[in-house]
Amino acid sequence: MLSHTLDSNTSGFRNEGDSVFSKTEHSIIAAYLIVAGIVSILSNIIVLGIFIKYKALRTPTNAVIINLALTDIGVSSIGYPMSAASDLHGSWKFGYTGCQIYAGLNIFFGMVSIGLLTVVAVDRYLTICCPDIGRRMTTNTYLSMILGAWINGLFWASMPIMGWASYAPDPTGATCTINWRKNDTSFVSYTMMVIVVNFIVPLTVMFYCYYHVTQSMRIYAARNCTAYLNRDWADQADVTKMSVIMILMFLLAWSPYSIVCLWACFGDPKKIPPSMAIIAPLFAKSSTFYNPCIYVAANKKFRKAVFAMFKCQPHQAIPETSSVAMDMPQSPLTPGRV
Repeated sequence: MLSHTLDSNTSGFRNEGDSVFSKTEHSIIAAYLIVAGIVSILSNIIVLGIFIKYKALRTPTNAVIINLALTDIGVSSIGYPMSAASDLHGSWKFGYTGCQIYAGLNIFFGMVSIGLLTVVAVDRYLTICCPDIGRRMTTNTYLSMILGAWINGLFWASMPIMGWASYAPDPTGATCTINWRKNDTSFVSYTMMVIVVNFIVPLTVMFYCYYHVTQSMRIYAARNCTAYLNRDWADQADVTKMSVIMILMFLLAWSPYSIVCLWACFGDPKKIPPSMAIIAPLFAKSSTFYNPCIYVAANKKFRKAVFAMFKCQPHQAIPETSSVAMDMPQSPLTPGRV
């Protein structure tokens, strides 16, 4: 009886793994994954190297950026190689267990990234809009928020393995994800909860935080308050701009995947175009290599640290006041104070 059940599950898994793409299309996808994976791993290792080399940058708030880099490396070192190898093979080649590991880890790192970006938004809000509260935030406060993001990701990634929804190859046959082709009650309930808890709620928090941050910064600028603040205020504005870009790119990356899941929940999964089925997870993974680019392009302090690292300059070459990210102003102003 058990043997018959296992044979049935294996047969169904093989059928789900049949690909709708040609060998040439698989090769193109594999080439993209290989290049993106190499770029992502190298760029995120450089990010970690900067924080290791320059002790002044290892602040509690910068720990969020460090953890984001770790999640990006996790996806790049596990997700990209397994998917690329399967594309070169023409179908999923790591079996049922490999599918569960691959899909689970990708969902895990993705959910953690979303949680960490929410922590960044909250940090910006408390630092700029509620400086009295921001000053009271300790290392343990940041570590608790970061740990919460990891625990949340672990919970949602493990649920399909335990029976709430499931993981299976997608229509490309070369990658595994939530089995949205089986849109039963289990899938619909799981997917709706994930979208609400890990997409709608974080976005709502992010938009609320950055709206008020933008309003506060406009008030400071209109009153010319920033002219009387120390240079750390420029760092705050710089990091806030970087954070907003990260959130917008997050929205761009995860929206296609959310649309596919919602389509599968309320429509006919068989009518989802194969091209959209493969673009959605590729977009979601893309954040792994553009996040480091955002750090460099949108934050001049981080850019200086990168140049200093490549020039092999010592720790003293990066003054402590040039901290990359989210050090709180030494003389914060409330909107009503000049």
